[in-house]
Amino acid sequence: MSKLQDKVAYVTGAGSGIGKAIAMLYAQEGAKVVVSDINEPHGNEVVELIKKEGGDAIFVKADTASAEDVERLVTRTVEQYGRLDIACNNAGIGGTQAMGADVSIEDWKTIIDINLNGVFYGCKYATQQMLKNGGGAIVNMGSIHSITAVPASVGYATAKHAVLGLTRNFGVEYASQNIRVNAIGPGYIDTPLLDLLPAEQKDALIAKHPIGRLGKAEEVANLALFLSTDEATFINGSYYNIDGGYTAV
Repeated sequence: MSKLQDKVAYVTGAGSGIGKAIAMLYAQEGAKVVVSDINEPHGNEVVELIKKEGGDAIFVKADTASAEDVERLVTRTVEQYGRLDIACNNAGIGGTQAMGADVSIEDWKTIIDINLNGVFYGCKYATQQMLKNGGGAIVNMGSIHSITAVPASVGYATAKHAVLGLTRNFGVEYASQNIRVNAIGPGYIDTPLLDLLPAEQKDALIAKHPIGRLGKAEEVANLALFLSTDEATFINGSYYNIDGGYTAV
């Protein structure tokens, strides 16, 4: 039997990269998946890929910086599939690179809105629905920079650090009501975004990982899947690095 048979999940930022890999794997394991992204063409492409493999999916456009959009995402999920069992709050941005004192107020607000507030909105509205279901699993996307600094990206590091506090609090507050909340901290993952970097910069990133390579989106998806299944029923309020040893050095 598939690990997520008859479960209903949404994944934000699912139009590409890690989010796409998670949405695809959830569907392969039997879940009905709501693919959400701000990029409508990319999101619809993922839905079509899932359907071609025999899965069940719909697309819901949502900007995670908008509480109204995230609430509508949960509402639309329940309208389509009747419940919500799994919420993967994955959407995020890197933000403009600048030293802390030079970061514009606009850039700061944008990255906090998407990388932190968006995760809070997901936890808030998903939890409200899961309380009606009798439980569920929430997976929040942190980063290796949830526990390490990242020079010239103070907004990113701050938001990702805060995602851990958010995850732990929600996990503790709703543990007795059968809702588990955990976070993942990927290292640098080999996605098309990194292909835009100069070769020497990409090589420098690879060198930070003792395993000698970048991660794969599918590897992160495997961890998200595990935390979403009944195999992880005693795991709550936790954070898991998946970084090839990056934070061990």
